[in-house]
Amino acid sequence: MVFTTMSITVLVALAIIALFAGIGITTIGPGGIFVTIALYSLTPLPSATVAGTAHATFIATGIVGTLAYIRSGELGGDDGRQMAVVLSATSIVGALAGAYLNAYVSRELFGLLLGGFAALVGAVLLYRQQNSLDRSVGIDGSPSVGRLELGALGVGLGVSSGLIGVGGPVLAVPALVVIGVPMLLAVGVAQVQSIFIAVFATSGYLSYGAVSLPFVILVGVPQLIGVVVGWRIAHRTDPERLKTVLGGVLILVGVYLAI
Repeated sequence: MVFTTMSITVLVALAIIALFAGIGITTIGPGGIFVTIALYSLTPLPSATVAGTAHATFIATGIVGTLAYIRSGELGGDDGRQMAVVLSATSIVGALAGAYLNAYVSRELFGLLLGGFAALVGAVLLYRQQNSLDRSVGIDGSPSVGRLELGALGVGLGVSSGLIGVGGPVLAVPALVVIGVPMLLAVGVAQVQSIFIAVFATSGYLSYGAVSLPFVILVGVPQLIGVVVGWRIAHRTDPERLKTVLGGVLILVGVYLAI
């Protein structure tokens, strides 16, 4: 069993990374990717087990994150609820498709995809910061067109998340912010979506035994603590500074994984 052969130092490192990943999930969205990166880099788990285990932890973080943002009011309005419903429903199909496609991805290719994905998210965050793109792109105001665009976005996010093993907020928050959704609302909506992506992606990985329960517990518990801490930080700190730092770190990590 892989877990029992791991050194204490590595296990502690995984728990610490998970704690900070949880903080990132509810502070600025892209945080869960660090759990996936840590499982890939620090353990010999197959790529499918890395993705499946990460998604299993995102079920709990999504639930806790959603409850936190309901409490602080971001998900209390009609706009927030509508976005959450459309993105969540459409991402289910994408998550299942992504989990299925992962079976055809080697560990080496998985590392390249994960590295490229991390670097892309980091680049988008930094570009948006430097060019003030908060509202440079907007979803059409008509309900039908708006829902279609959100639906297409949800499917795309679901496929990417299910395939690589990253939580919905990693891509959803940057994407929603770029199309004009306020930061905290985007993070809140992404928490709801992440539940559905994680549940259906995890079910796909469970079907062929690609989820490690010991690692789910090891990284899941500190990650949940980080989610609560991150929610509090998001409401007390200007997230713009954190986004810039995170963008730079993601680019560096992405380059490291790609090479």
